[in-house]
Amino acid sequence: MPRTPRLAPLSLALAACFAVTTATAAEPARLLNLSQRYTPAPPWPAGDERGMANAIGPGTWARCAWHLSQPKAKTYEVSHVRSATMPLSPFSGPYANRPKPTAGLPGTVQAFNLEQFDAGAEPAQQGTQIDALGHFAHLPQPWDGQAPFPAEQAQYYGGYTQQDVKPTPDSLLLRLGMEKAPPIVTSAVLLDARRHIGRGQPMKAGELVTAKHIESMLRAQGLAGRGILAGDVVYVHTGWGEHWKDPDTEKVYYTMAPGLSYDAAQYLGQRRIVAIGLDTPFVDPAAEGFLAGKAEPAAGTPPGIPFAVHHHMLTQLGIHHIENAKLDELARDRVWTSCAMILPLREQGSAGSAIRPVSIGAPAREGR
Repeated sequence: MPRTPRLAPLSLALAACFAVTTATAAEPARLLNLSQRYTPAPPWPAGDERGMANAIGPGTWARCAWHLSQPKAKTYEVSHVRSATMPLSPFSGPYANRPKPTAGLPGTVQAFNLEQFDAGAEPAQQGTQIDALGHFAHLPQPWDGQAPFPAEQAQYYGGYTQQDVKPTPDSLLLRLGMEKAPPIVTSAVLLDARRHIGRGQPMKAGELVTAKHIESMLRAQGLAGRGILAGDVVYVHTGWGEHWKDPDTEKVYYTMAPGLSYDAAQYLGQRRIVAIGLDTPFVDPAAEGFLAGKAEPAAGTPPGIPFAVHHHMLTQLGIHHIENAKLDELARDRVWTSCAMILPLREQGSAGSAIRPVSIGAPAREGR
């Protein structure tokens, strides 16, 4: 890993920037330029299990700290409240958080309450959550659908094999599990696709956010000069989150969704982001009928890789996915850049984690 420069220039730049707190769409240029000097770049050390999260450090913390210093900064919740009646993943069992009766301790005046999950609830893959790098793998050639599934051929980020990561069917992830991800404390960029692609309406199922769209949104939001930097978290507000209803009487949210195009995933990967988050269930696009095999993958998707964004970001680049993000309030207040704080649970060998991400930034205008 490249050696990190001495931190004194970055500290001085940060102190100088704290004295200038005029409302802008992005951090001061001097801070951005210096922060990039303190952001590590690949290649990562042998045996790496963090991927692009290796970029987290003084450079990203400095950008984050600037947002924390703004007089009008606010905290924005980027997660949904979790409940048994929220939209549920079709790949998991019911999310039943069952309360136990209030209990007590003999001989004391104390009482306490507890809950338990039903089997199959998979809380790490329900609600607002983050994918570990070991969540997805790829095979040397397409599976013909004949049992058994050739799991022993699976290959993962960093060249790890199935034997390295999950040697037996009942094994936890021995590599690339959620506990390997660091606390993600960095700058976030919000791209408002609902406003700029949907023309003020939610994007439609199967609709794509392309690399050209990303560049046009950066220009429209006054971020062309800043761009997307190594170590950033990128959030894309598609408006699909308006289908998130609790209780979920609509039963639409998890059946289809807009998402990133393959070239958008490549574009963001080239900029070495740490994580991508959408207000959708998959990050990948899913046209109506796609999950049931009745619709084709999105245009530009490589053959045999229907979830191409998952493949490219998780298995090739080591970029985390945040799914079911709540982005409406950030978009409403036009908080295009902010300090993102995302702390996955350190579940040993888990392929994902429930999260409560927050963004702290100054609104360009107060929503109502």
